[in-house]
Amino acid sequence: MRPRAAAQALERIADLLELRGENPFKSNAYRSAARALLTIKTGDLAAALRAGELDRVKGLGPSTLAIVRELADTGSSALLDRLSEETPEGLMDMLRIPGLGTSRIHAIHQGLGIETLQELEAAAQDGRLAALPRFGAKTAAQVARGIVQLRETSEFMLYPHARAEAERLLARVRAVRGVAMAEIAGSIRRRCPVVRDIDIVASCTRPPAEVAAEFAHGADVRDAIGVGGESVSLRLTDGARVDLYCVPVGGFAAALWRATGSASHCAAVRARGKAMHASDEAGIYAAAGLSYIEPERREGREEVEYASHGALESLVTLEDIKGVLHCHSNYSDGANSIAEMAGAARDRGWSYLGISDHSQSAAYAGGLTRDAVRRQHEEIDRLQEEFRNFRILKGIEADILADGRIDYDEALLDTFDYVIASVHSRFGLGEAEMTARVLRALEDPHVTILGHPTGRLLLTREPYAIDLPAVLKRAAEIDVAVELNADPHRLDLDWTMCIAAKWMGCQIEIGPDAHSVAGLENMEVGIGIARKGWLAPRDVLNCLPWMDILDRSRSRRAAR
Repeated sequence: MRPRAAAQALERIADLLELRGENPFKSNAYRSAARALLTIKTGDLAAALRAGELDRVKGLGPSTLAIVRELADTGSSALLDRLSEETPEGLMDMLRIPGLGTSRIHAIHQGLGIETLQELEAAAQDGRLAALPRFGAKTAAQVARGIVQLRETSEFMLYPHARAEAERLLARVRAVRGVAMAEIAGSIRRRCPVVRDIDIVASCTRPPAEVAAEFAHGADVRDAIGVGGESVSLRLTDGARVDLYCVPVGGFAAALWRATGSASHCAAVRARGKAMHASDEAGIYAAAGLSYIEPERREGREEVEYASHGALESLVTLEDIKGVLHCHSNYSDGANSIAEMAGAARDRGWSYLGISDHSQSAAYAGGLTRDAVRRQHEEIDRLQEEFRNFRILKGIEADILADGRIDYDEALLDTFDYVIASVHSRFGLGEAEMTARVLRALEDPHVTILGHPTGRLLLTREPYAIDLPAVLKRAAEIDVAVELNADPHRLDLDWTMCIAAKWMGCQIEIGPDAHSVAGLENMEVGIGIARKGWLAPRDVLNCLPWMDILDRSRSRRAAR
């Protein structure tokens, strides 16, 4: 690693610390260390360390030097990774808004609870931002303009953000005179993890071109392509990109179908030589001699071939989920108590909730010491008396250590109902090393689930190098489930690998990775990705009752 790259990592740490409102002396130390790294003459960081050059550089203290050594050795920093995971993605996006520094963003987050650009834009428009101490109307207007500029230069959005924007625009389309019906289509309807354009189809009781033109001439439309036709591509002043397809009432089903499926999917259906006219999408597939294909899997991945033989399984739904297992409480880095998390899960109709706080090696996330584990288990036992028809399971998200061992000793691991094993450090290992590390972890008989198996953060961090097919194959052989982490920033396992896991016979656990009651809502997004990955209820671990999950965990341990 070059010194400049390490300096950038230290600057990023400083930014993240300031966003959290940490002591400014701490962030200043990282900024000073970043500046110091830029003064060294050796181009290779590891060589500079071996030569002792960094020991003599003013501005590098023991803590920052330790981070630099870690960056040189592994290519990553556990502190940086942890801070990145814990900081809402929207706060980092706000750093790209001109004039909005870390201290102001922290004040916005603390004062208004805002975590996304959409929320910030609404606050800038409705007066809440201007009302914050030391802000005012001028600053609020500047922030609103900055968000527009940021949107114009950013191509992709996470699925939930794109969905929220699309719902807002859909309401506007439905309000246009002459629109009888309108729906969201495209990559949002297919539940793609990241989205660029918003597609909306509208059926019209007056000439479709007139309806399209009326929307295209809206005051907030910056650019419009195709005005005069039935379809227009628009860029709004807030940066959103919209493709609007207007059709006569009788053509709505075909238009929605065309605007939803990928090009390869639509081509494969058309190749069957049937007309695309029907009263609904099911009729289109029936006319082509196919069983119905759900929007999520219209990606051109052999779904048409399977549908031609009636071989597509029914996909998992949120109603199939019996409970959730990847949840954090305020024992580690969660915001809510165990009782609050359990109550919220029960209110959603689930029959169990697993508490899986971080293990002791994750000290940065409040990882549980042995005494904390004991206290937590005692609390769960007490709470179980109050939750008579609901089960609270004793889990842990245990770190996979650098050599593949699972955090905690065997005796303590025996006290958990189940164990989620996750990589939270040393992301820079080569593929062979990382694969061997994870495969060794899977062999531990305490492991029930492999958590977020590639470590990716969408639009932020690439997956670490790992032979995922080999991991899925071994997990299937030894009855370890692999997680589809439903946090919208992760969605890890990727949907394409969910399909591969299914064919290998590897069971998937859909985990909300909830760090608060609100985080339980991640399950809706996770279900969408599971459906995109062709998963049926029989493929999903937490479609089972809690007793079956315990039996599965115990049987692995009994075989050791």
